[in-house]
Parts: sequence; structure tokens; C-alpha cells
Amino acid sequence: MIKLSVNVNKVATLRNSRGGRLPSVLDAVDLLQLVHHVHPAQCTLVPVRPGEVTSEAGWPRDTPRAVMAGVVADLQKAGVRVSLFVDAVEDAVRWAGEMGADRVELYTEPFARAFELGDVAARASFAQYEAAADVAHSLGMAVNAGHDLELVNLVMFRRLPHLAEVSIGHALVSHALFVGLDRSVREYLDVLAG
Repeated sequence: MIKLSVNVNKVATLRNSRGGRLPSVLDAVDLLQLVHHVHPAQCTLVPVRPGEVTSEAGWPRDTPRAVMAGVVADLQKAGVRVSLFVDAVEDAVRWAGEMGADRVELYTEPFARAFELGDVAARASFAQYEAAADVAHSLGMAVNAGHDLELVNLVMFRRLPHLAEVSIGHALVSHALFVGLDRSVREYLDVLAG
């Protein structure tokens, strides 16, 4: 079963567009006190560039290697699984393996844009993700994916070989505005279950 990671930080994006305290990210999360007492099972490291509203690419290969490998090792020593957000290309996946990552999270916006263009473009893009997932698997890393995945394109993307988890925020929270967060999460889980 493919797992679903819900990015509730998108609630903060909505709040920040107006300022103030509403909607509250804390209200969107159940059992928050428990989360504070238990260290996370996984940490996904995502690059942030100045002025970026949301992720626009995976880690560049010129990221200081010693620094990144050190961060990965420190998190792993604390018992946290580490995933690196990378583009769906072989050299980026191999770079993540060299950093010691347990997983890669493939940046899926290019797939989402190709999906919008129709079946031929979607299949060509999907083939690139299959190749990246195969490389990650061959290096002993699990495969996560995220960015602009939503209910419609997820039907195709859930067939990605070796896919362990998808990370969805914007589309899931946007859908929740109309159907509620509980129903939105359940609908995404249903799509992942096939």
C-alpha cells in the first residue's frame, strides 16, 4: 500500500495570504501533543530558494556535499529516515544515494504539467519517472514523490514502480475547502488503494 503524507503547511499558505491567525495549522492536525513527544519517522529535506512560494526543483548537484551528507547522517543517528527531494533524473537520484539518503522524493511538477497535455506527453514523462525510480531502487533507496499530484493524475502516477509514499499538500487542502479535510484525505487514500 502506498502511504500518503499530507502537507498541512498549505493551510499556513492560505493564512499567510491574508495575515493573522486563521486558518490555523494547529487546528488542521489531530493529536498534535503526541507529535511533539515523538520524533518523526521521516524527514524530507527540500531546497528553498529566496522568493520561492513553493518548491520549484530538487536539490542542485552543487549543494555542498559534506554539509548535506553530514545533515543526513545526523538525522539518521537520531533514528530518523531521510528523504531528499530530487528531480526525476538519474544523476540526481545517484547524488541522493551518495549523500546516504534512505529515500528520494521525486519532484513531480514536470509530470503534472505533461499530464495536462494529454496521454502521449503523460506517458513519456511517466517513463522518465519509472527510470528514476528503478535507479533509486537499485541503489537501495525507497521512492517517495510529490508536487502537484492530485486526484486525477494520481490514478496514473500510483502505478510507478517502487513507489512507497506520495506527499500531497496543495491539491488535497484545496479539495478540502469544498469537502472537508477528513473526506479529502479519505478520497486520496482511496485513489492510492486503486
